[in-house]
Amino acid sequence: MADTPTVYDIVVLGGGSGGYATALRATELGLSVALIEADKVGGTCLHYGCIPTKALLHAAEVADAARESAKFGVRASLDGIDMPALHEYKDNVVGRLYKGLQGLVKAHGITYVQGWGRLVAPDTVEVDGVRYTGRHVVLATGSYARTLPGLDIGGRVITSDGALKLDRVPGSVIVLGGGVIGSEFASVWRSFGAEVTIVEALPHLVPAEDEALSKAFERAFRKRGIRFSLGVRFQGVTQDDQGVHVTLEDGKTFDAEYLLVAVGRGPRTEGLGYEEQGVRMDRGFVLTDERLRTGVPNVFAVGDIVPGLQLAHRGFAQGIFVAEEIAGLNPAPLVESGIPRVTYSEPEVASVGLTEAKAKETYGADAVSTLEYNLGGNGKSQILGTTGFVKLVRRKDGPVVGVHMIGARVGELIAEGQLVVNWEAYPEDVAALVHAHPTQNEALGEAFLALAGKPLHAHN
Repeated sequence: MADTPTVYDIVVLGGGSGGYATALRATELGLSVALIEADKVGGTCLHYGCIPTKALLHAAEVADAARESAKFGVRASLDGIDMPALHEYKDNVVGRLYKGLQGLVKAHGITYVQGWGRLVAPDTVEVDGVRYTGRHVVLATGSYARTLPGLDIGGRVITSDGALKLDRVPGSVIVLGGGVIGSEFASVWRSFGAEVTIVEALPHLVPAEDEALSKAFERAFRKRGIRFSLGVRFQGVTQDDQGVHVTLEDGKTFDAEYLLVAVGRGPRTEGLGYEEQGVRMDRGFVLTDERLRTGVPNVFAVGDIVPGLQLAHRGFAQGIFVAEEIAGLNPAPLVESGIPRVTYSEPEVASVGLTEAKAKETYGADAVSTLEYNLGGNGKSQILGTTGFVKLVRRKDGPVVGVHMIGARVGELIAEGQLVVNWEAYPEDVAALVHAHPTQNEALGEAFLALAGKPLHAHN
């Protein structure tokens, strides 16, 4: 192996989805890379976010299947949740992926540095007194679980980090925030037998989604016995040996064993030297142009610190983009609306492209049409016992600009929706494709058939 260069082609600060994707793709393109990570390569997604939470959600699905097995003619019972065994399962999944990622980093010849890095010059990151200089620097320091001003985390008031470490299923939980994180934990705990109440200041759960999906989601959660308060802000919380006592601005109060604060994630940029080196910032976020340049020559930023969707796969794609940009491949810029979004609860919510409201705002109310296809007409959905629908949003006489779905396992269908939206497909283009039977994927095919004016298992 050649001697380690004193100046790298790229120094990456942060080893999460965006950072390690930058590093791996850059080395594929023949560039030398130093990857600096304060914790573990894989970042929040692998160790504290996407992977461990989805492991819990799968366990929740298994619990629901056992509880409801009789309706499928299977005699089974749910005796309880073995939390030590659940954590072992979760940690084993994370551990296998972590080991594989470590192997990739080593195999690619990346100089991996574990330690807290700080930008001390536009081309230099310092870690424990050692400086790493790059012809380019990529900032990828990720995010942390946000809280509200004056709301202290501790005791029975926890964030998602604490929720992943609970050693027992709580009897009751209040979830502050009805977005993706809050809804997913609410779904898990309800499946495990807890009483759950969600407090969301906006008018709907999963408020970033199309309103039709949000309303259907609320109906499904209500049917599952998940309670929620919408449109009223949180005021305060006290805690004692019995639990937490939450007060809303309208005077309503709620009591539970724990309060999960799930009000989103903030950019991890404080104290890292970004502003001192001239990087443009806004409320902690790093501002970039469409090519993810920060305004400081040869300094880029990717992932959760860049304003927009805070999704691991967005950061991953941005990392690949930046590596190719630095290598001179001139990749096409990422389109934010073309990035798929999934809430992995029961039911799942999956979408890509514009909501109906956003499409009408963009193109005009008279220039947009929509279609909903109910999963009641889909054979595989009936086999699974799930309800929900597919909603398509299109420009009249033009391409489909939004695909929105709710139902069990619909997150696995969003890949086709992504292709439709990003390739600006017309309904007739997709209607001509053959979808395997019986699959839930057929629901997309049927929806496009109907939108193309030839419904078979749907009313036009």
